[in-house]
Amino acid sequence: MAASTSAPIQIFSSDLDGTLLGNPESTQRFVTAWQTLSDEARPLLVYNSGRLVDDMQQLVADGRLPEPDLYVGGVGTEIFDTRSGVYLEDWSRELDRDWDRNKIEELLSEEDDLSRQPEQFQNPYKSSWFLRNATPERLAEIEQRITAAGVSVSLVYSSARDLDLLPAAATKGGALRWLCRHLGVPLSSVIVAGDTGNDSSMFTVPGVRAIAVLNAQPELLEATIGHPHLFHAHSIMADGVVEGLCHFGVACMPPAANETAIPKAKMSTDFKMLFTGTKLGGLSDEEKAFIHTGYERAIDALKRNITPLGFSACSLKDNSVTGTDVNYRSVWGRDGAITVINSLDLDDEEVQACCRRTLETLLNAISPTGQIPANVRIDDGSPDYSGVGNICAIDSGLWLIIAVYNYVDRTGDMEFLDTHAAALQRAMDWLAAHDSNNDGLLEIPEAGDWTDLFGRSYNVLYDEVLWFRTNICYGRLLEFRGDHGRAADYLRWSQHIRSKLLSMFWPTTRPNGDGGPNRDFADRQFNLGDTHYLLAEITPFSFNWRCDVFGNVLAFLLNLLDIDRAREAFRFMWGVGVNEPFPVANLYPVVQAGDPDWRAYYTVNLLNLPHHYHNGGIWPFVGGMWVRFIHRLGLNEVACRELYRLAEVNYRGRDNEWEFNEWVHGQTGRPMGKAYQAWSAACFIRACQEVEADPQNGSD
Repeated sequence: MAASTSAPIQIFSSDLDGTLLGNPESTQRFVTAWQTLSDEARPLLVYNSGRLVDDMQQLVADGRLPEPDLYVGGVGTEIFDTRSGVYLEDWSRELDRDWDRNKIEELLSEEDDLSRQPEQFQNPYKSSWFLRNATPERLAEIEQRITAAGVSVSLVYSSARDLDLLPAAATKGGALRWLCRHLGVPLSSVIVAGDTGNDSSMFTVPGVRAIAVLNAQPELLEATIGHPHLFHAHSIMADGVVEGLCHFGVACMPPAANETAIPKAKMSTDFKMLFTGTKLGGLSDEEKAFIHTGYERAIDALKRNITPLGFSACSLKDNSVTGTDVNYRSVWGRDGAITVINSLDLDDEEVQACCRRTLETLLNAISPTGQIPANVRIDDGSPDYSGVGNICAIDSGLWLIIAVYNYVDRTGDMEFLDTHAAALQRAMDWLAAHDSNNDGLLEIPEAGDWTDLFGRSYNVLYDEVLWFRTNICYGRLLEFRGDHGRAADYLRWSQHIRSKLLSMFWPTTRPNGDGGPNRDFADRQFNLGDTHYLLAEITPFSFNWRCDVFGNVLAFLLNLLDIDRAREAFRFMWGVGVNEPFPVANLYPVVQAGDPDWRAYYTVNLLNLPHHYHNGGIWPFVGGMWVRFIHRLGLNEVACRELYRLAEVNYRGRDNEWEFNEWVHGQTGRPMGKAYQAWSAACFIRACQEVEADPQNGSD
């Protein structure tokens, strides 16, 4: 979306946590880009955060951020002018009107579902509480009760947990509007940036230009539907901020990822020890050349899968098929969608045309009830709606809608979206019907997704993560078409799905961070201990403590997991060696014969023996996502090293070098699947692009 105003930018007001902060390497790229601006070109910098001013000042003193011109702290309840060194008392007097914090505290202390946040998060104009998974009705009830007591408030709720009660004039946006009047700056000369619901008041200030980073939560996306000057970044956190500043013509010279990589010596102690014995540092010229060769060979492998109907799962001319293997001669729902998503940044007309054909083939084969086929045969165009055991592939529809959103967002192909709008709605309705108890999560039949010979069922992490993202993507597609009301419905539902997922799939015996009791699954299984990752599967009768590596990686890449939990999950997965001998096994630990999770059919074709296929096999396409996962954590050197090791496994072949095999044995690292797999090649390409290790960047 192009900026529609030419007013010069005079103020840049940004949130901190999850926006400028979270990935330390991307924060440094923002700092460098900002400091390269001349005094004449640099707008006033305003940190607008839920943190209090003294907390933000410590971040600056520690060297993590450049000093701003002004601080707006406590969700808009305090403004500090760095240039004069004083708090703006006129703003405090503005907040005093009809404000009675003691009365609010008295009223809310009587509510059983609320617990007061620690004292360091409070100030005279901010009463902060924990309230988990509140409905709009519950928030309205709280606001009405306070208003009835004669106190004027602004109620700010974010992250499905944090409730702030502020004076009516406050909020981040209220403080920004007042500040602009105080400084004589027109609102059209302001850019704002953020990621959660408590940033929405900045975004809805009339006339401002805005940057929503890629990791923006659906609560912010819902609040900003139809925003006339909103830029949706394709990068997370501070990288997304720099991308947005470049879009609006403010700062366009971020340093390369390798220039801001944090070396092992400067990592936090816990990560420094985690990488003991790991070779880090920049890649050698020989290693760069190897990755660059892999990148070019990946493009060749990808093009071997171009067919008149779209991307085949594997190269038709390079693989023999017998029996049930004939289904490899197909455009697959999940494989094709993943290939499309990871190929969209390639500047290649042939590849881009195939991306569109892949999506068209799948959408044209949708069933009357809305099921996207598992695959469509390339030889005769016939759709197959089921796999082994005649079980449907639920994730075909999930991946397809995510891919359509990515395609339309990148290309602006509204004709495609309008043509297939009715089919996409049917697909969403079919998927939603699998939430038979209306709790927000899908019920998955056994072996009903990409692990099509593996015994997971009911609430399966991988599918639920995709369902969360699917609702966001479909909401955004509706927004593209101007259907703002229904777009809001889907974005709001995605918030419910996220809350449900995090509370059920990340159990802990510890308090939930809000001082309140444990709830949901954690409450029922209180004596079982704590986890450091999202669980693989939950049913009404059992649970699965195994770590679904792919599911946890997706949860961060698709913005369900926050940065802190993603780091904790990474520490666990790296610590147990899911990336050995190559990145990365899909499951830890593997299921052994005699284990309660073992199924007799795991021996069919010897596919799911321990360390085979879906039972702990190494999947290079997941490896590409693993590399991106690590890079987004702010560990570029580690990501580059894992990318080199991924290149090594893609180099291996049964018959030729650079076969980009489907999967390899989890212990021996030897290729076991089909050669020239489309998604293996596409995910390697995307990983190279994201860590800036492709030949076009030439960096490490």
